[in-house]
Amino acid sequence: MIMLNCIPYVIKQITRNRVRSILTVSGIAIAMFLFTSVQAMNRGVTIATTATANDTTLVVYREDRYCPSTSQLPQDYQGRIEQIEGVESATPMKIVVSNCRTSLDVVTFRGVQKKEFMDGPGAKFTVVEGSIEDWYSRTDAAILGETLAHRRGLKPGMMFDAAGITAYVAGVVKSSNPQDQNVAYTALEFVQLAGRDQLGIVTQFNVKVTDSSLLDSVAKNIDELFETAQEPTATFSEKAFIGRVADDIIELVGFARWLGLGCLAAVLALVANSIILGVQSRVSEHAVLQTLGYSARLVAILIIVEGVILSVIGGGIGAIASIFVAQYSSFALSVEGSTIPIVASISLLVWGLCVCGMIGVVAGLVPAIQASRREIATCFRAA
Repeated sequence: MIMLNCIPYVIKQITRNRVRSILTVSGIAIAMFLFTSVQAMNRGVTIATTATANDTTLVVYREDRYCPSTSQLPQDYQGRIEQIEGVESATPMKIVVSNCRTSLDVVTFRGVQKKEFMDGPGAKFTVVEGSIEDWYSRTDAAILGETLAHRRGLKPGMMFDAAGITAYVAGVVKSSNPQDQNVAYTALEFVQLAGRDQLGIVTQFNVKVTDSSLLDSVAKNIDELFETAQEPTATFSEKAFIGRVADDIIELVGFARWLGLGCLAAVLALVANSIILGVQSRVSEHAVLQTLGYSARLVAILIIVEGVILSVIGGGIGAIASIFVAQYSSFALSVEGSTIPIVASISLLVWGLCVCGMIGVVAGLVPAIQASRREIATCFRAA
């Protein structure tokens, strides 16, 4: 109760030196914006590349090929793959990307067999705008992931051009799979014929197995089946495949973690500097408080609370700004047709506020101990 009654006093101390407090909060907000953004990218990498017990998808790619334009496999591999024990289905895909290198704004076209795709992987789509029937009715129609549609400002009924392909937007869909959120699905033949005649040639097969425990054995059997073929294959689980092609992104995010730690150090320095300056300017006030009956321990707690409040306010502003940008800017790291999402959620905000609170405690600890140990007479003489 005593602590709650002292909160207005702490707020008064913060608002008394408005310029210093505003500069401190602004610096903390910028540092936490960067820190939260790095954590959002790191979380996206983890989600996209960490296998779970529910994963049952394999990606069959051309051996020793990387960019989709260099991976060419005969479409008739589909029937042979589906005959392998443990395979539930094999979905051929022709992939065309606007930029094969790492970028924040890549348009990825995935040509699929419409009916088979919607009966399989596409069955989990939620239509946000437009209709699947419109997609079926036109050869040049595309259904877009929500992230791609939002980033490019595309709506059903519009035409758009990317990677040398002009397509009609039939609908916008939402999916729990990040790989579906940043692509345009079109008819397989439409993408095969775009640019040059490549009927019968696909980029990869997405293979659904009956049980996640069979991923390794089925992958081995597929590669052995085509080992001596003119177009040999390399088969990986979907998340292992993404981790393989997104190696540069993973290294970049790994380096960015050091940037995140630097941001935390900057927050600590800013809060500590602000508190130390405040404590030095209020030496006589602390002596008065102790004269009025405030214990040395309570004075120390008030100083720590001041640091926590500054940290949480600045950290909250920075974290909220980062989450807002991640949610509404529709950014996604893409490489070779695979997507690494930037995942920012409320849980990240809560975690960021907790980190800021702990930093506030640490930053205020030393000046609080120093202030609580000063003798009252010494404080008045210093003033």
